[in-house]
Amino acid sequence: MLSYHTSPLAALGGKHSGGMNVYVRELSAQLARRGQRVDVFTRSQEQGHQAIVEGARLILLPAGPRRDLEKNELEAFIPEFAQQILDFAKKESLRYDLIHAHYWMSGLVGRQLKAAWAVPMVVMFHTLGLVKNRIVVLGDRESAVRIRGERRALASADMVVAATPAERADLQWLYELRSEKAAVIPPGVDLEQFRPMDKTAARAALRLPKDDHQVLFVGRIEALKGIDTLIRAVHLMVRTNAWSSKPFRVQIIGGDVEESLEQLGSEMARLRKLTSELGLEEHVQFLGSRRQRELPTHYAAADVVAMPSYSESFGMVALEAMACGRPVLASRVGGLAYLVQDGITGFHVQEGNAEEMAARLAEMLGDITLLDRMGTAARRKAEKYSWERTAAEIELLFQRLVERKEKAT
Repeated sequence: MLSYHTSPLAALGGKHSGGMNVYVRELSAQLARRGQRVDVFTRSQEQGHQAIVEGARLILLPAGPRRDLEKNELEAFIPEFAQQILDFAKKESLRYDLIHAHYWMSGLVGRQLKAAWAVPMVVMFHTLGLVKNRIVVLGDRESAVRIRGERRALASADMVVAATPAERADLQWLYELRSEKAAVIPPGVDLEQFRPMDKTAARAALRLPKDDHQVLFVGRIEALKGIDTLIRAVHLMVRTNAWSSKPFRVQIIGGDVEESLEQLGSEMARLRKLTSELGLEEHVQFLGSRRQRELPTHYAAADVVAMPSYSESFGMVALEAMACGRPVLASRVGGLAYLVQDGITGFHVQEGNAEEMAARLAEMLGDITLLDRMGTAARRKAEKYSWERTAAEIELLFQRLVERKEKAT
């Protein structure tokens, strides 16, 4: 398992950490429980390894300078990282049956390993550069280096896993991927960890007012997530008094709030400036990153979980929230269009439309019966997804590829 640019054990909501980290960790753990042996390789400033669960371990290997690197710097050290893995495998006398690469840079690492080991490779991209480049409102464009890297990884892959039919369609239309090389296997959720719990108890644990309205956002702090749309929606609600008499606030989990404003990443600085300019300091709270084990309590304390993204290949935050029995207000994009059932487990809104988001938030917060009904339906929907099911489907895919390789040789 390759996760070159980010560790699956990193705190969520950081610069490079999000749904992919959860996916790699949970899938590796489930495959190990099914009797497979899994090594997950990630770039680190130090060399070493640690257990994820019995049978799955995280291997830390240095590549390039011993410091944190921006994504645009990491591509240069892919050959060195691949060589580190080859050296590690040789030293440990390891033979791997299959490579599963996550994100395009890991796909390029896997390309080198596949050539050396002559084993099948599966790739999952999690996000796609050409999809992001279609979102004009974001301004920034993904580099030609990334697009070329994605195409090279696709060319080397024996199979590509897409989280939804929408992602498979993007791969087919934008990258000209052949249908037989794409498998749709949705991620899962830990239904024991993420489960309904009493809202009052959750708020007491987080020291939140028990009667106030709470809206929650969880994710990386980047323009793609559309957090500014949520903040502008809050401003519209405050300005027009478009909510019940109860006070309300939005809590944003992600990023690093311990740094000074000058050190903050540009998107975090922009969002905090926007919050200040709109006079929303009492209504919008930035909490910083949280560990996965902390999230269920935050979901349980919320009335609504908001996902105003411009693009989501799947939307694992939505699935976690739904598993906790919380309705989701989500943009009608990517995996969210499949996962969130409009009017049943939450509502869809047009991405970037603060007015529509404000209206739906006011409707949801003003109707406790609606919230309860949607929350119950959300849990019921989430129960159809589990990591056990995902791992079983991935394992079957792996077995078919390995068997096909063995027959060919």
